[in-house]
Amino acid sequence: MRRGQVQFEETRQQLQKQPVVGQWKPLAPSNRGEELQQPEPSVKGPGSGDENQSLAQLNVSRLRSSSVEIREKGSEFLKEELHRAQKELKLKDEECERLSKVREQLEQELEELTASLFEEAHKMVREANTKQATSEKQLREARGKIDMLQAEVTALKTLVITSTPSSPNRDLHPQLQSPSKAVFRKGHGRNKSTSSAGVVTAVSQSMPVEPVTNEFKEVDSILFAEFKAWKESPTLDKSSSFLERIYQEDVGPCLDFTKHELSELVQAAVEQNTLTIEPVATQALPVVKVSAIECGGPNGFRSQIVTKCALSGLSRACRHRIKLGDSGNYYYVSPSCRTRITAVCNFFTYIRYIQQGLVRQDVELMYWEIMRLRKEMSMAKLGFYSSEM
Repeated sequence: MRRGQVQFEETRQQLQKQPVVGQWKPLAPSNRGEELQQPEPSVKGPGSGDENQSLAQLNVSRLRSSSVEIREKGSEFLKEELHRAQKELKLKDEECERLSKVREQLEQELEELTASLFEEAHKMVREANTKQATSEKQLREARGKIDMLQAEVTALKTLVITSTPSSPNRDLHPQLQSPSKAVFRKGHGRNKSTSSAGVVTAVSQSMPVEPVTNEFKEVDSILFAEFKAWKESPTLDKSSSFLERIYQEDVGPCLDFTKHELSELVQAAVEQNTLTIEPVATQALPVVKVSAIECGGPNGFRSQIVTKCALSGLSRACRHRIKLGDSGNYYYVSPSCRTRITAVCNFFTYIRYIQQGLVRQDVELMYWEIMRLRKEMSMAKLGFYSSEM
């Protein structure tokens, strides 16, 4: 635009510099501005009229040619400017289209990134919740084990028999009791302690015994020899003749129930010291039909109910239930089956104490305690049990 204006100004100045002779009147309306009125001659003479007329015609032709040239140049200039503007507009449209594509691509990438971030965040939250649930479960299990161990330690401490000169234990020294209360302790006064306990007090060797019954005892030389051989290197392996005989004569028959598969699991749990026996709460619940119970009672019930014993398969008032290892299943057992299991558990507990060196007694006293435990197993497998069971 600027260059066209400059050219127009130069053309106009050139026309102004040309000499103008006389004054011109505007063209007549009928000729539409194409013809000019004849100027009045400023100098009158016979030869000057033709000369002035020729000059006027020359000026008119020059003016017409200049206006046509100006019009053509202006038209070309405007066409060039229009073409240039159209070209710039096209370039701007292309740039806008490119920027629009870039913006759409960025928006799509931003949406994908946002979606991936949210998905990752949800994944992290799920993993954190899973880890938290696992940790809480492990914490509850650990607390349960701690409570169980503390209960066992407390129970074992109550069974520890100690005697000091300042505070003698009357159970260990019956001679300190009154004659009416001096009774014969069945078996021996064994010392029990936790696994962390070191040395426990031994039973007095010179303790007088006053039997209250007419029962007499005599040591079987074969059994005593087997026990002494086992005592030299105590182990829970069945390969020793001492334990092999007890397994065949007492442990096996005592844990031989009608449900053989469950009986084997019970024996394995007793040997591994992972069997739990707990009483059912005294809170009464409705009687459960025998046919509705497959594994000795519904899990989670903690009350005395009449149901099918899991080991014998008979309908009994089951006051106790057992759990094998870390399994969450409970099996309700009758009083007779519970007595048989506890008799075997008592035997294994005592021989474990001997193996760990917690029993500091004479060999013969330990032998008679084992015989007493074997007697309990024999009585239990024959069906005898206390009314308190």
